[in-house]
Amino acid sequence: MREMTNVRVRYAPSPTGIPHIGNIRTAMFDWLYARHTGGTFIVRIEDTDKNREVEGGIDLQLDALRWYGLDWDEGPGVGGAYGPYIQSERLHFYQKYADELIAAGKAYRAYDSEERLKSMREEQQKRGLPTGYDRRHRYLTDEERAEYEKSGAPSVVRFAVPTEGKTTYVDAVYGEIAFENRVLDDAILLKSDGYPTYHLASVVDDHLMEITHVLRGEDWIPSSPLHVQLYRAFGWDAPTFVHLPNMMGPDGKKFGKRNGAKDAMEYGQEGYLVEAMFNFMSLQGWSPKEERDLFSREELVERFSLEGILNRSPITDPVKLDWFNGQYIRSMSLHDLAERCLPFLQKAGFAEENPSAETLEYIGRVLALEQERIKTLAEAPILGGFFLQADDAYEFDEKAVAKWFSNPGVGDRLRAVKEDFAALKDFDAASVEAVVRDVIARFEVKGGEVIHPVRVSVSGRTTGPGLFEMIEVLGRERVLRRLDRALSLVTA
Repeated sequence: MREMTNVRVRYAPSPTGIPHIGNIRTAMFDWLYARHTGGTFIVRIEDTDKNREVEGGIDLQLDALRWYGLDWDEGPGVGGAYGPYIQSERLHFYQKYADELIAAGKAYRAYDSEERLKSMREEQQKRGLPTGYDRRHRYLTDEERAEYEKSGAPSVVRFAVPTEGKTTYVDAVYGEIAFENRVLDDAILLKSDGYPTYHLASVVDDHLMEITHVLRGEDWIPSSPLHVQLYRAFGWDAPTFVHLPNMMGPDGKKFGKRNGAKDAMEYGQEGYLVEAMFNFMSLQGWSPKEERDLFSREELVERFSLEGILNRSPITDPVKLDWFNGQYIRSMSLHDLAERCLPFLQKAGFAEENPSAETLEYIGRVLALEQERIKTLAEAPILGGFFLQADDAYEFDEKAVAKWFSNPGVGDRLRAVKEDFAALKDFDAASVEAVVRDVIARFEVKGGEVIHPVRVSVSGRTTGPGLFEMIEVLGRERVLRRLDRALSLVTA
């Protein structure tokens, strides 16, 4: 393994859409390692597969990195001494090095038609053989090659993989890994359109950009011997390979849409805090070897090491993420919580675009009642929306109305509560509770026969924060108006 000095790591997404959360986990580990070692975090866009590229794909990738706070030292929008950092702008490099391999007899042009390759694969499958290139054009004579060139037949460049011995290297996570060369394929390095495959482009760029450590998912382990052989063919030192364990869902399958995963940006849209996401994701396949879960970003930078990366797949549990998010929400100041919930309240129509300081203070008081229960910011309109709706606009739970507004004498009890609320000198939780308790005693009924109708009257629902604290936050005038509205629905 290379020394920690002058660490250079890269995150190399393809502009094929919003990144998966597993991609962001890789970028996060890159970023943490660079920041821990005082190294360099590079972003390189791998856009050589034009068929899969989506419009605006580069911006989607970069916006996700920005949301997670993964600032890069070199790359798009930042520049650097090793650019350009978009592979489609580096095609001349790949052609140059492909030509060098051909000249050295370590790669060759193959002129196979699609029809022949299809027939070859079908025959291999029919015979129960592994599918792969049969190397037919690896051994063409000079005359045969000249004939193909003269005919103008399109060609690809394939790597002449050694056919004997083993390819062995040491992975920073999984230790020594060895592959029999006879099972390796003569992979395509340069396509007929002049664009490189991942194998050639990543090796060339990682070398030219002086990448010291390649962090990527364990799915790339089968390709690693090819990359090691390419480094050897060029006479270059290979970087340290760091293959990260796949994230697994609670069902034991690779974490994806079907078992709870979301696109990287969906989490923010659904009310997860970036601080909680960063903390949670950093522990997906890495361990600080401490008996706690909550770490600040600074603490994670201080503790991160390659030695802490696990060689087993972590179970990525969305329920655990909710717990992390709840912990961070409960540690926030009310002002900060109000600011962070504001976009969700605005989207629901419960807050204006530029709320006053008084409104923000009121939102903070509302959220204080829900702070212990709320798991995501997106729950703020659901849990506290009735506080912010007009007194004639909040909805009543029909079942609650039917149950509590039809009991004999409920109208008299609500009118008594309203009159006593109006007469209170101090409209605080303690005074409100005293009124409700007095009405219960005066009418000689069970507590629920007053408490529940009052709760439904002022909130429209049967559950929520403490009734008396809720009434205090709503305030006297609003509560009196809501009791009037509720009395219009009373049938007994």
